[in-house]
Amino acid sequence: MRKLIVLLLLLSVLFISSGQTYEQQSIIPTLQKWLPNKPFESLLMKLEFPYWGIKVSIEERGYYYFIEFLIRKSAHFFIFAFIATAVYAVLPKLRFRLQIAAVITLVLAFLDEFHQYLTGGRTPSLQDVFLDMLGALTALVVIYIVSLITAHKSSSKKM
Repeated sequence: MRKLIVLLLLLSVLFISSGQTYEQQSIIPTLQKWLPNKPFESLLMKLEFPYWGIKVSIEERGYYYFIEFLIRKSAHFFIFAFIATAVYAVLPKLRFRLQIAAVITLVLAFLDEFHQYLTGGRTPSLQDVFLDMLGALTALVVIYIVSLITAHKSSSKKM
């Protein structure tokens, strides 16, 4: 039951956040207050990312927008890593449990982007679904590796 509650909490956070406009979610004023000296700016100046046909970099968008972009995209990765883990934990021990967890998480990623489509001031993106699934699959691969190690250790102890 606790596992289901964790999953529902994660999905609630996702639903609330994807239902907010960019302006409601912006953390730029907070970043300006917390990072007035723009730490690592010279290092971060070397990075740029193509996103929706624009170049996202400090040079193009400014330091605080760039940091916010990194935080927002990292959030996609990690929230879906946690969601995939929670989905896996809720599922019964089936033969294709990892694969089922991946497919359910993929559906949730598409539903999240659809919800953003319905929200004013938001733009759904297949790039975000890809990033969501990268986080989900990373978590599921870690689960798989840990389960292999655990199974190997338990079989070694029986001998």
